[in-house]
Amino acid sequence: MDQIPYGMQCITDDDIKEVVTVLKSNWITTGPKVEEFEKSLCKYIGCNFATAVNSGTSALDIAVQTLNLEKGSEVITTPFTFAATANSIIYNNLTPVFADIEKETRNINPNELMEKITEKTKAIIYVDYAGQPCDINEIKKIANENGLFLIEDACHALGSKYYGKNVGNFADMTIFSFHPVKHITTGEGGAVITNNSEFDRELKILRNHGIDKDLHKRQAKMDYAYDIRRLGRNYRITDFQSALGISQLKKLDGFLNKRLKLVELYSKRLSEVDFLELPTAKSSVKHAWHIYTILLDKQIDRDEFF
Repeated sequence: MDQIPYGMQCITDDDIKEVVTVLKSNWITTGPKVEEFEKSLCKYIGCNFATAVNSGTSALDIAVQTLNLEKGSEVITTPFTFAATANSIIYNNLTPVFADIEKETRNINPNELMEKITEKTKAIIYVDYAGQPCDINEIKKIANENGLFLIEDACHALGSKYYGKNVGNFADMTIFSFHPVKHITTGEGGAVITNNSEFDRELKILRNHGIDKDLHKRQAKMDYAYDIRRLGRNYRITDFQSALGISQLKKLDGFLNKRLKLVELYSKRLSEVDFLELPTAKSSVKHAWHIYTILLDKQIDRDEFF
């Protein structure tokens, strides 16, 4: 039986041309293309600030670090996603607390989330699983009533919308991933999106060893003095990766449309299988369809089936 492969990158000659141009230039890392990529993300999403880094995992890590939470504080998140989400909490000496998900959307259940709040709870990281935005209004209401920070893990959801507004404009910070299996790729890469200028400044310091001055701007002014303000990471993204990201972002809407057509095809064909429960999109969202997840009847052994 033929197997449908997992989604992968779509690299074309125009992408390659942009990367080669950067490789032939004087700046191949932490230069002008990084800033251009960040501005392109802001323009597409409609947000104020973007910090591009070398992976979605790195983006999660520095977003949590930016909150400056006390050691041992609790952060509520979902157990139903890749390990990087919970790991970002542990990296920062915090405690992940898992709230269960909704069966229909596979997203975190706001009612379950509410029950997990304690005096130690300081933040929520919710995940737009498979590309479908969570019940963001309800989650924001809970966060506001309890004085909690919000991080949206939208690594599955670039290009998705909630009530007509682009994801990336709801939480204190939003995370995107540009891994090859995602909607656009930079090889490896990620970004933190925010409308908070103080968070943006800290994010850019944290991705570069805690250094308080931008390398590209320092180089342009021949200014080599800097201070290391705090413990940071080396999460910098290269200019040739950013050039690829700029080129890919121009094609994102086309990629999303192609995914939607595949979803329609899958749903049409699989609707004839009576022991499958197929995924659906809520009317309040534009689903980005990173993955197409099905549920099997309980009497079906998943490992045997696949």
